[in-house]
Amino acid sequence: MNIYKDKIAWITGASSGIGEELCYILNEYGCKTIISSRREAELQRVKGNCKFPELVFVQVMDLENTDELFSIVEECLLQHKKIDYLFNNGGVSQRSYVPDTSIETARKIMEINFFGNIALTKALLPYMINQKGGHIIITSSAAGKYGFYLRSVYSASKHALHGFYESLRLEQKENNIYITLIISGPVNTNMSFNAMTGNGKNHGKQDRLINQGANPKTIAIGILKATKKGKEEAYFGGKELIPIYIKRFFPRFFTRLLAKFKP
Repeated sequence: MNIYKDKIAWITGASSGIGEELCYILNEYGCKTIISSRREAELQRVKGNCKFPELVFVQVMDLENTDELFSIVEECLLQHKKIDYLFNNGGVSQRSYVPDTSIETARKIMEINFFGNIALTKALLPYMINQKGGHIIITSSAAGKYGFYLRSVYSASKHALHGFYESLRLEQKENNIYITLIISGPVNTNMSFNAMTGNGKNHGKQDRLINQGANPKTIAIGILKATKKGKEEAYFGGKELIPIYIKRFFPRFFTRLLAKFKP
């Protein structure tokens, strides 16, 4: 059964990667989508590539500007009346050691990945409570389960999302608001190119692991299946997920194991 037909989904980070693929698939299902990122030209490209572009609505938005998100949500809901699904997919990665990462850079990563993410959720939440239903899907990472070289603040931002949304899930169960956390290994997107270095500049190159990562369309299909099933967490990836289970049962061995990897 196609649960997405005639529903309304908001997708952040929709100008590339997983967000872009989510837009295409949901469009095929007959779902109306609001697609957001900072880059209007890329959002218009995504809309133009859709089979049913009339079902796609472009909303330019910068997650770093959290103060603007509440008014953006109000404007969108005046037009669309409700949001059934929120795919919180937007974010930025990191490639820098802790001593080389400025506090300004750390704050910016947290502002985008955590505060921007939860600000959009908080802006939509009263409407979902009023309509007695909704589903919020958060794209996390294996880094949300364990820290790794060069990703200290990125990992911290993902850990923070898990704590926030696990709490929200408990609080809003009575209002039929579902939370699905997506934990994936490397995905072949532009995340590495756009990752922030310690001084806030773009990393500007593709990591080997990212280059060998999963196809974003495959992950997008998996996310929609997990959403349909109402899963609380869904895992996608290969051997990079193994440390999650090792850490759970053998924490000291986990530390020794990761220390053998190269940054």
